[in-house]
Amino acid sequence: MKKIIQYCKDSYNELVHKVSWPTQTELSNSAVVVLFASIIIAIAVFAVDFIFKHAMEFVYENIS
Repeated sequence: MKKIIQYCKDSYNELVHKVSWPTQTELSNSAVVVLFASIIIAIAVFAVDFIFKHAMEFVYENIS
């Protein structure tokens, strides 16, 4: 039981004193970067899907 209590104390000490938490500004900047990256990736996936859809329609229309 003493080991569990010591582990909890050490964990708390590390979280409070040794972990460097981001500031509100850093957190906001990171969120904006993730938002823009997600939008860019979504647009890229949409573009590839759109191109393949029309390419497959063209191929299947010309087979018959």
